[in-house]
Amino acid sequence: MSNALLLFSLAAAVLTVTPGLDTALVLRTAINEGRRTAWLAGIGICGGVLLWGLLVAIGLGALLAASETAYTALRIGGALWLLWLGWQLLRGRTSSLGEPDAQRTAASGWQWLWRGVLTNLLNPKVGLFYVTFLPQFIAPGEDVFTLSVLMTLIHALMGILWFGVLALVAARAGAWLRSPRLQRLLDRVLGLAFVGFGLRLALNR
Repeated sequence: MSNALLLFSLAAAVLTVTPGLDTALVLRTAINEGRRTAWLAGIGICGGVLLWGLLVAIGLGALLAASETAYTALRIGGALWLLWLGWQLLRGRTSSLGEPDAQRTAASGWQWLWRGVLTNLLNPKVGLFYVTFLPQFIAPGEDVFTLSVLMTLIHALMGILWFGVLALVAARAGAWLRSPRLQRLLDRVLGLAFVGFGLRLALNR
């Protein structure tokens, strides 16, 4: 078990620091809305990962690999969610420019926490990833549930630590980048990314 966890940790570390939509989301939130809000968004993303890992550990995640109807339903739901988020960013509805700091932190922080959770939870590819990835580190005869949960916790903890570092660095760098024009530009870029990922998920077979 220790060897399996060590190998998984090395693989998970590479996956965690690989740039993607989650990284862009945390960086955007840190620059626009501050370190705490970005860290909450990162925790939400890792919360979605943790939920998927637990579902896979108890066998529900395998339903996505076996049922085309279940996969399609979740895929369309996830695509609509990403398209909605992208549209909100493009319209500037998620930005908190001009709001008092305390109000901004209280309101937008928890909103981005749930957005992070739903962004991963509504993406069936995350579930399929765990269905195919975790078994590679589980030897025959070992406790599948326990090992799956442990590996998922390791992956989620790595994500929280990594997003915390990103949020800190980006928030400090944001002191030179935090202008209304640049914030709107970042929202537009991330909004287009969300729309692109949403369309890709919707059209994926």
